[in-house]
Amino acid sequence: MLRLLCLLTLVPQAAFAQAGTLRAGAASVDITPSVLPVITNCQMLERTADKVIGPLHARALVLDDGSNRIAIAVVDSCMLPRELLDLAKEMARLETGIATERMLVSATHSHTAPASMACLGSDMQLDYAADLPGKIAAAIAAAARSLQPARIGWAVEDDTEHTHCRRWIFRRDKMRKDPFGNLTVRANMHPGYENPDAVTESGPVDPALTVLSVQTRQEQPLALLANYSMHYFGDTQVSPDYYGLFAKKIATRLGAPDTFIGMMSQGASGDQMWMDYGKPKSNITIDQYADGVVETAWRAYQKVRYQDWVPLAMEETLLTLKRRVPDEERLRWARAIIELMGPRKPKDQTEVYAREQIFLHQEPERELRLQAIRIGDFGITAIPNEVYALTGLKLKARSPFPLTMNIELANGAEGYIPPPEQHKLGGYTTWPARTAGLEVTAEPKITEALLRLLEKVSKKERRAPIAAVGSYSRAVSASKPAAYFRLHEMESTIARDSMGGPPASYDGSAAHYLPGPDEGSRAAYLAGGRIVTPARDLGQSYSVELWFWSAAPTQTVFSVGGDSWKAPAGVPLRQWQHAVLVRDGTRLRLYCNAKLMSEGEAAGNTGTLIAGAEFEGKVSEVAVYRRVLDEQEITAHFAAAKP
Repeated sequence: MLRLLCLLTLVPQAAFAQAGTLRAGAASVDITPSVLPVITNCQMLERTADKVIGPLHARALVLDDGSNRIAIAVVDSCMLPRELLDLAKEMARLETGIATERMLVSATHSHTAPASMACLGSDMQLDYAADLPGKIAAAIAAAARSLQPARIGWAVEDDTEHTHCRRWIFRRDKMRKDPFGNLTVRANMHPGYENPDAVTESGPVDPALTVLSVQTRQEQPLALLANYSMHYFGDTQVSPDYYGLFAKKIATRLGAPDTFIGMMSQGASGDQMWMDYGKPKSNITIDQYADGVVETAWRAYQKVRYQDWVPLAMEETLLTLKRRVPDEERLRWARAIIELMGPRKPKDQTEVYAREQIFLHQEPERELRLQAIRIGDFGITAIPNEVYALTGLKLKARSPFPLTMNIELANGAEGYIPPPEQHKLGGYTTWPARTAGLEVTAEPKITEALLRLLEKVSKKERRAPIAAVGSYSRAVSASKPAAYFRLHEMESTIARDSMGGPPASYDGSAAHYLPGPDEGSRAAYLAGGRIVTPARDLGQSYSVELWFWSAAPTQTVFSVGGDSWKAPAGVPLRQWQHAVLVRDGTRLRLYCNAKLMSEGEAAGNTGTLIAGAEFEGKVSEVAVYRRVLDEQEITAHFAAAKP
């Protein structure tokens, strides 16, 4: 059912530009399927739903600063192909006059909406998809017709309770096979609660719940666009998932009128989910989950500071990327399986991925539509992919804007886009298919293109990421190390020395930007990789300290020349430990958690520091001193860390 926000204003647009008046309008169109059953996709195999347990909507917000007009729409769908959205935008342009490059349309990622595009073993619900562009266009047109003087503001609140990394690294001896029969899976999603074979998360979490709030000039809630990095909750039949519940519940929480439009968009959540697999199973319901997220949004809403006018700007660019197409051997494998299948649909994972190789072979490139929006000092990026939380954190840390919202599955759906280093860990989100088929270097190329767009709309240069400074890093810095590798890189093959010296290098497989041992600190997970510092002559008196988190017992954590630090028996696994190696002339002292562990003769010459090599686990805050650390300093450093 179409809901208009207010009567069509008759005041000429030029008058608002002269007065510096912002106008806004919002509307919602019901897109619930009228004919059942329908295919619901985004699972490995095709499934159907024959009941509706919650209505679906296309919701739209149109903003006008007197010179520029933009439209943002959020659709209750799992994924929307670019071809469908290009048609919807053109239909909306004919109705509104808004240029198609000034429209952002995204999917919520409900896994219980009709299949608007083909995905893995599932085909498109053709009749539903054919009707959808017109309904999306109708929502945008209705929002444009309802423009009225408004005020706008934004805020953010962290919610660490309701999203977690769902992709976990498995023990080296518990690797799994991919659909092609190869033992490549070191990390995969949904390992199960407290699975002893799953060591730790493969990436960080983006806990930010960001809200863009629009009110009438009479301070009545008009619309709210929220954004959160959580994949989906899960439902049983046709349903908008928690996104629709959020839209309804936030209206109630705000005491908003019936004309209010609430919208929850999808953040950078390709590796995020509501389950915390490091803890016992949670029995929370979808209603309880939505209530919790709404309360976080309410806290953010209370911090919003409104403005009667802000400048608007929007830019987009097209980026052509290659797909990871099958080689001749894999193509022969796929064709043989497809021939045996005949006309039927896939019935298992192997058949799904065999069919996907044919699709990739037939279309070896894809063109992506990327966008950036400026709303005053607030930035928005639009990404047609399921990017990891780490990608979202990169964009937020480097954006020229103080606050940035990343909306994924926008203007198309090109599958998972892992950071390049995550491809080495394998798993579902890396297996080549239409749902994860773009080139290994797609993520940095997308990130760079979006940062350029943000610079363009803001007319400012991107920021440099700033490493968080906690009590531990302050204590170490005060002791004046010769080199200090904090390992806070979001990507790269190098580890920067915060003291200004030459960088260390990452060699082999590593995951970046995991939580570290201290407030705000970060860590690298070494999964067969290592960190190598530049060779230096430390003399006969030096010290090395770092934090480690071991996935296996009694491993050699690091070495300097012929001297090494090995975790003693009994040190708890999967917990942060503080390690210090002190060489004083020919004597060597090894400390663990500020306690002397062993003492003996130094074994060899000083030189290159190597962390990892035979070590499996996380490493953080590597400091090197050209002197002996005394026990008082070691104890003070250890005590300074506050997880």
